[in-house]
Amino acid sequence: MEEIVESTPDLACYRNTGLERVKGLDIDIAWMASEYDLEIPEVGSAGLTYAKNLHQIVKNSIPAFMCHYYNYYFAHTAGGQMIGKQMSALLLDKKTLEFYKWDNLKGIKDKVKGDIETMAATWSREEKDECVEQTRDAFIGGGGMNAYLSGRQSPH
Repeated sequence: MEEIVESTPDLACYRNTGLERVKGLDIDIAWMASEYDLEIPEVGSAGLTYAKNLHQIVKNSIPAFMCHYYNYYFAHTAGGQMIGKQMSALLLDKKTLEFYKWDNLKGIKDKVKGDIETMAATWSREEKDECVEQTRDAFIGGGGMNAYLSGRQSPH
């Protein structure tokens, strides 16, 4: 997501919002590898496929991409926080991973939601439909990565 947002001029207002997770995720992966003597794996097929799809989607339709953006980031800030706390308590001796740390999350979410609403207000009915029609694919893409990470195959 971050790579696409950084390289797409029409998405400039979504850069450096505070929702970005790559830096924190990199720190967490390095910590886990060191702490538990793990080898850091290559990006899996689910992630590569979803990233390739997102690059194609953003070329064809910003509104369609924004459905994925919204679902990706706002899932991490809602259910993701709850999951992070549970995993921290169960597996990490209550260590809070960097991925789950935000500064002023409510303010960030309010600002980004406002920017999305401002953008969507300029879309035609057809563009709004393109966005809505991506909902299933956004959940399939995210679900495929979750299934891969958990060792299960995605049913999609």
